[in-house]
Amino acid sequence: MTPHAASTETESAAVHLPVMLSEVLDRLAPAAGETHLDGTFGAGGYSRAILEAADCTLYAIDRDPEARPRAEALTERFAGRFTLLAGRFGDMERLLAEVGVDRLDGVVLDLGVSSPQIDDAARGFSFRFDGPLDMRMSRDGPTAADVVNGLAEADLARIIREYGEERFARRIAKAIVAARADGPIETTKRLADIVRAVTPKAKDGVDPATRTFQALRIEVNDELGELDRALAAAERLLAPGGRLVVVSFHSLEDRRVKTFLKARSGRASGGSRHLPEHPDRAIAPSFHLPVGGAEKPGADETARNPRARSARLRHAVRTDAPVWAGGADRKKKGGAR
Repeated sequence: MTPHAASTETESAAVHLPVMLSEVLDRLAPAAGETHLDGTFGAGGYSRAILEAADCTLYAIDRDPEARPRAEALTERFAGRFTLLAGRFGDMERLLAEVGVDRLDGVVLDLGVSSPQIDDAARGFSFRFDGPLDMRMSRDGPTAADVVNGLAEADLARIIREYGEERFARRIAKAIVAARADGPIETTKRLADIVRAVTPKAKDGVDPATRTFQALRIEVNDELGELDRALAAAERLLAPGGRLVVVSFHSLEDRRVKTFLKARSGRASGGSRHLPEHPDRAIAPSFHLPVGGAEKPGADETARNPRARSARLRHAVRTDAPVWAGGADRKKKGGAR
């Protein structure tokens, strides 16, 4: 995944600026001799700034084959200090092990879809352009067109409702199924027009197709599953005192990060006289939260870069406690998701 852009289409036309860059550098605090990971290389804005900030070693991950040409300048300029790894950031532990790295001093994740991806009509992420209904970040696996044309109405409605947080999900799914009876839905324009025809205009001016496109993109790329795996891997990889910084752009992502960090820091809700003590409270916190809640970009940045408006930054510092073997992980193993 290569997330360096907000999830909404209305923000995607902004200049390609790394969101909350000064805050990210301040929380990550790279220092000479350290080893860091930019799990979401994208256009390379964070990677460049980290390498310029300190004489550290940086590894970056991107699943998009087109990221490699964008990384060549950094590879040349910071020879011996920068390496781009091809793959998914949820696999960071394996990818780093392949190059002999098993400990990190910092991990930064910038979630969503990258500016280069969303601005390329051929990638099919955006309805600002008419292009093939693709949305694959890694260029392999099922496309958004496969999902739209192949799934049952109930499954489409579930995806649009859960991943797009769209209250008109059933109406949209029904319209998609009716439209594909006349021929496969293969372009971004046709899908956007179908959604717009059955969805009222939003008072805030956001295009009615935004949530549906977001939902399909998350489904095609398993974005939430990748995030869950990345958070757990970061806990295992970070040395005591290591910093985790995550920038998200919509509530589904931010809620997952918040839940993970609250549990791992011992701030999850405990018991009461009506409910038993939470079983995870007896586990030593593996993270410390210097700031209790999410940080937001300043007014100057949102005025300069509209895509930053929905950004939320959360950061945590690794303690010397063992990696959790239970807690939230027990729920995953039990199939609760």
